[in-house]
Amino acid sequence: MMIVELIDGDDFRARLVALGVRIPEDACPETCARMARRKHVEVGVPGLETLVCDLMEHTDVMLPSVRQAIEGFLLPELRQR
Repeated sequence: MMIVELIDGDDFRARLVALGVRIPEDACPETCARMARRKHVEVGVPGLETLVCDLMEHTDVMLPSVRQAIEGFLLPELRQR
């Protein structure tokens, strides 16, 4: 049996925090994506585009709330650049 770890809200938040985005511990995926987008627009977030691309390659193990947050807030911003 293969065990796959889901990409949940906590994992999404931790990956954004590792890029230097300050996010409250109890933030939902939508809040995480909004805060990452805001910082990216204001000062840039090195590695954000790579992270988003990596995450979107694993949508089969991603919770719908994380996918919706990425698609709704981060992908449109990254596509503009």
